[in-house]
Amino acid sequence: MHVTAIVPAYNEGPRIGAVLAVLNTCDMIDEVVVVDDGSTDETFDVASAHGAHVIKLPINTGKGGAVAKGLDESPSDVVLFLDADLVGLSTDHVRRLLTPVMNGDADMTIGIFEEGRAATDLAQAITPWLSGQRALKRSILDGMHLEISRYGLEAVLTRHAKERNLNVVEVKLPRLTHVTKEEKIGPVKGAAMRMRMYWDVVRSLVHKE
Repeated sequence: MHVTAIVPAYNEGPRIGAVLAVLNTCDMIDEVVVVDDGSTDETFDVASAHGAHVIKLPINTGKGGAVAKGLDESPSDVVLFLDADLVGLSTDHVRRLLTPVMNGDADMTIGIFEEGRAATDLAQAITPWLSGQRALKRSILDGMHLEISRYGLEAVLTRHAKERNLNVVEVKLPRLTHVTKEEKIGPVKGAAMRMRMYWDVVRSLVHKE
């Protein structure tokens, strides 16, 4: 069973190396694909230095577009989606996400932060279906047009699973967190970007394929 990890990244040069270092040590992963979504920093160079297959997009397409491009170039049986700004990622987290899918106990897993930081733990406790940490059977994505979801990718995947009565399992990811948008680019720009992301989520929930 071939497993590809897809990591969409936009201006994550200072953070993505830690994520890739863990993926490189995980024997459950056959291929690591980073989709540099129009970054203007060193994301491409850092990802390349860690041995990932890096796809460079000329403009920012949003998370959905980046993941769709990664899927186009990496056929596999199981795909793992991870954010590029994770803090505290371990091979145990990867195993928790992948094992139920690879064993046939789930069509999709959704990773939920636990005991990481209060702010990110709370956000995922309230809206677990927005988590970007997932493993799933590649076959369930057939026919989906993820590129139109932009930052509503997780909402689209969750709705797709519900409509098709797929077996979705939530798994706890202890001591894992991520860097918030406000921490990356400041409170004002970060809040504005978050609002745009939520708008994409709303659009994805009401849009029918």
